[in-house]
Amino acid sequence: MTPARTRDFAGNKAFLPRKPCAVCGRTMTWRKAWAKTWDEVRYCSERCRRNKGAAAVPVAAPDG
Repeated sequence: MTPARTRDFAGNKAFLPRKPCAVCGRTMTWRKAWAKTWDEVRYCSERCRRNKGAAAVPVAAPDG
């Protein structure tokens, strides 16, 4: 019997990292194709990348 994994993928997509699209706010789930560039991924689609000037989701500004 194998020990239970608490935060590993193990086939359960609920444990994959997520973040919102900078334009539409849609939640993006980590993909293997983005493994090397996950920190730079900002847009959920080519359409959002093209419309990046019309960002509807405000970026949180630091307080102070």
